[in-house]
Amino acid sequence: MSGGEVAGILVAVFWAILVSFIALVLVRLAQTLKAATRLVADVTDQAVPLLADASATVRSAHTQLARVDSIAADVQEVTANASALSSTVSSAFGGPLVKVAAFGYGVRRAMGRKAAPEPEGSVFVGKAGGRPLPSARAGRRTRGKG
Repeated sequence: MSGGEVAGILVAVFWAILVSFIALVLVRLAQTLKAATRLVADVTDQAVPLLADASATVRSAHTQLARVDSIAADVQEVTANASALSSTVSSAFGGPLVKVAAFGYGVRRAMGRKAAPEPEGSVFVGKAGGRPLPSARAGRRTRGKG
């Protein structure tokens, strides 16, 4: 065998190894693609019902939000009506009721003064037992001067 024949055999062996390696890579790539195809099909089979459920849930939530919106509008109307009623009642009855209460208080106070004389030790605003209260400024000392 000559050197050229040996070189040709070596090139053929390396070429066969290279082709075998490429074939092995292609087989593994084909298996990976099949597994990916199966995975995508499974995900699609599971995702379609989930998307349908999500769509139904969103529709239901939209319906509930529409109901809540109408309830909120009704509550707002009731609140406005209650506020108007409260101000009407306050303006219609508030002034006269305050006047009646003040009159009743004055009558009770006047009747109470006539019925019972003022005791000697009682305290009223500005008086203590019949004598005037001392002023808060009368007993104040000056600081720092002495």
